[in-house]
Amino acid sequence: MKPFPGNLVAVFLVVGAALPAWAVEPPPEFGTDWDDPRTAAPTVERPTTPSCTVRIVDEKFDDFTPFTGPFAPPAECPGPWSKVVLRMEGKVQGVQYDRLGHLEVGGVTIFKTSTPEPSRDGISWSVEKDVTAYASLLAKPQPVWMLIGNVVNDTYTGVLDVQVYLTFYPARGGHAPAANLASDVLPLSQPRREGSALVGEVTVPRNTARLVAEVYATGSGGGCEEFWYITAPIVVPYSCPADDGPYREVVIEVDGRVAGVAMPFPHVYTGGWSNPFVWYVLPAPRAFNIRPIQYDLTPFVGLLTNGQPHQLTVRVLGVPEGRPGWDLPTNVLAWRDAGTSRVTGGLLQHQLGTLSNDSTYARVDGWHQVDTQGGHHLRVSGYLRTSRGWELTTVEQDVSNTSMHRWVGDMENPDELVATWRDTSTVTVVGRDVFPSVSRSDKQFVLDGRIGVTPENRLTTTITVRDAEKALGLKGLQTWERRELDDVFTGEAAYNLGVPRAQRNAVGTSTHHYRLEGHPGVCHDRRISTRNGFVTEDVQGCD
Repeated sequence: MKPFPGNLVAVFLVVGAALPAWAVEPPPEFGTDWDDPRTAAPTVERPTTPSCTVRIVDEKFDDFTPFTGPFAPPAECPGPWSKVVLRMEGKVQGVQYDRLGHLEVGGVTIFKTSTPEPSRDGISWSVEKDVTAYASLLAKPQPVWMLIGNVVNDTYTGVLDVQVYLTFYPARGGHAPAANLASDVLPLSQPRREGSALVGEVTVPRNTARLVAEVYATGSGGGCEEFWYITAPIVVPYSCPADDGPYREVVIEVDGRVAGVAMPFPHVYTGGWSNPFVWYVLPAPRAFNIRPIQYDLTPFVGLLTNGQPHQLTVRVLGVPEGRPGWDLPTNVLAWRDAGTSRVTGGLLQHQLGTLSNDSTYARVDGWHQVDTQGGHHLRVSGYLRTSRGWELTTVEQDVSNTSMHRWVGDMENPDELVATWRDTSTVTVVGRDVFPSVSRSDKQFVLDGRIGVTPENRLTTTITVRDAEKALGLKGLQTWERRELDDVFTGEAAYNLGVPRAQRNAVGTSTHHYRLEGHPGVCHDRRISTRNGFVTEDVQGCD
């Protein structure tokens, strides 16, 4: 992190300009208040056309009672829309843990989030998400359901005051309707839990020509599965055991057959790693906007268009039998072929590799050490007879995880993890009357952290969280999309354990650097740094 440039204040005074909000010398340690939470991620780009905003949630969450209410699309802004934007605004004051939030419209999960931990004086924050992909769902009146489970008592006093808005931008003024949107957005019917799996049914339209499932997978709840990436084999002396170690994989099955594999993101919430001082102003990547895993199920469509319900199962491999902690809301997006009443087809190829998962334990220079390597491969191909002729879709996926987890003694002090997850997916479509297309995504997640407590009972957390992706889309010989994301958080904070808040003498620094560039015309580069709860740097690159 760059230290605060003291001479910058003099420069602003000389030119008579107002100081930026972050150009203030931070205090020597955390006090009773700090800057409002924020991230370096870009806000949603919005059209310049007139819009209509509908508030769909207005609730003070103080227990585990969900908010319910109606939604209707605004009559003043009828579809089709060029964009629909969700914005959540929140404020909280006092003492409170981080909490998970889940928003459904018409039974479909459209947003999942976690909350910041407040200061005594109070904070406010906001989150935006582009929800245009759900336009067909939002075109009709729907019930709204939202829950941020919370405990409020004499100790934990923070009530989460939350509003959620949807803003609709009609397709006008040179802004065309959003392209390639799903015709139908469907929740699972009759969902139920079976161990660590979610099982439900879906009936797709008979003329479906493309199918994508999305799973908002999170390990959560405060137990070992919130920190699944540091679990150790049961033969190892560690406080979070798991039968086969820390390897986790989110698998989706269609009628009992594996149809997609994926790595879960290692979410770190704002109380994570025993140190909320790390996250008070800058959360870890994805903490405020939990993104779904997407699975292209198009190779299976020919088996599903008979008008009957079919079973979808989402399971997390590696979770010990009977252990709770994973939340797996699942939706299905379907694209119809308007030129026919029935699409038919079949599955041509299904190759599921052998799951590898090897966790080895050793004593190394006085440390307990668990090294893990695991991975999986899937390749499926299916054909469809559409109004455009035959189409063949092939999905190939490779996932892997490598980690080194080590700690000292029965007190697990210090405790360190270095882990990398890789997730590569390639979708190829060829057909009689369509240009061949290829979409490829290479994701990499990194978690590098350490917790240590000194003999004087001072705890220090040092951590880096990285969310990176390279994506490429080709149609024929032309590149229609190229995207490169590098979203990195680094932080360190220390405080005294077992004493009243006023005696914790907490200090900390953090930096969030979000860079996104690509084709066509995509560039965002912003870096925010903090010290002891206040922003010391906010630098914008390309816009």
